[in-house]
Amino acid sequence: MAGQCTQAIDTGFVSLGYAKVAFLGVVQGFSELMPISSTAHMRAVPAVLGWHDPGSAFSAAMQMAALVAVISYFWSDVRQLVGGSVSAISRRQYNDPQLLMLVKIALATVPILVAGALLSRLLNQCNSPLRTLPVIGWACVIMGVLLALAELLARHRRTMAQSSLLDALIVGVAQVGALLPGVSRSGSTLTAALALGFKREEAARFSFLLGLPAIAAAGLKEIWELHRAHLDAHGWSILAVGLIVASISAFVAIWALMRVLERYSAWPFVLYRIALGVFLLVGSARGLLV
Repeated sequence: MAGQCTQAIDTGFVSLGYAKVAFLGVVQGFSELMPISSTAHMRAVPAVLGWHDPGSAFSAAMQMAALVAVISYFWSDVRQLVGGSVSAISRRQYNDPQLLMLVKIALATVPILVAGALLSRLLNQCNSPLRTLPVIGWACVIMGVLLALAELLARHRRTMAQSSLLDALIVGVAQVGALLPGVSRSGSTLTAALALGFKREEAARFSFLLGLPAIAAAGLKEIWELHRAHLDAHGWSILAVGLIVASISAFVAIWALMRVLERYSAWPFVLYRIALGVFLLVGSARGLLV
């Protein structure tokens, strides 16, 4: 079902109200940091329930919930990274591991910032062709196959300490794929890191830390766009409810993801992604999902 447009910004989430947005916040938060595509779920769940599409602005703003969850879960890493880098710069020790990791994060962020700026209008416009169910369904299936190949072909032995600038750039380029609904930021970066031979839990940690600036930039940009579009107090309060709920569910999602990768593999996500993609494609083709 169609949502609302405010100065070409899709704000369909406002018409859903507090309870529905809280429910979608749980779905968004959990699926945002799992390699299963939050956008696919934000299109599939409302379609199944007969609700309005909450819109791309809702999904982008929810990046702030993901940011809070990632920083909270990896607080020790973030604190060491910032503190160690500042200390290394003050001592002029430019080969310090923490400072080098900060450089890797900066390098990995460049591709998605450039691509995001170029595609911003297309991604955020109302009824964007990229948010159609067939596009999202095919993206889910293709990424599921790529994740399966990364599991089958790569040797998962490397640690984050063994990562290079080239590794960071490759993961950063893979992160650009997350701009396409259905690909998933977590899915694209985790797949790239696994393909580079990182241990499963190290691949997740590496991809999350590399994605911090991009997650923050996407969320802050969308918050600013909603401000410029003069979203009213009612709209902001509904968004706040979604953000709070999504932050909690996103933290749980990271915990669950790390447990699965530490003890098993990425195969559960492979099977789920392909099944979800097929469901969206069949449902769309038969007119059951719109």
